[in-house]
Amino acid sequence: MAKFGDLIDVEVPVLLEFFTEWDERSTTMHPVLKDVAAALGDKAKVIKIDVEKNNELADALRIKGVPTLIIYKSGEMKWRQNGEEDANTLIGRLQKYV
Repeated sequence: MAKFGDLIDVEVPVLLEFFTEWDERSTTMHPVLKDVAAALGDKAKVIKIDVEKNNELADALRIKGVPTLIIYKSGEMKWRQNGEEDANTLIGRLQKYV
């Protein structure tokens, strides 16, 4: 994985989803995230991070449950939520930071 700072320290908002492959709520979010990415194009980034493959990062960010959704803008956390969210709500949240 690229260095985390390089992923989040960009001018466009970045939506991160911390997930596991075996969690049903996490896998339910995958098509939602595809819709968000398609709707926003290059105005935002959508990145999925498997907590089992990125334990240190998940621990550093205190990820306790999946899915956990976080929005960063210019390296600063702007919003965070544990649990599912629908595409339209996520698009609206990201557009605040475009």
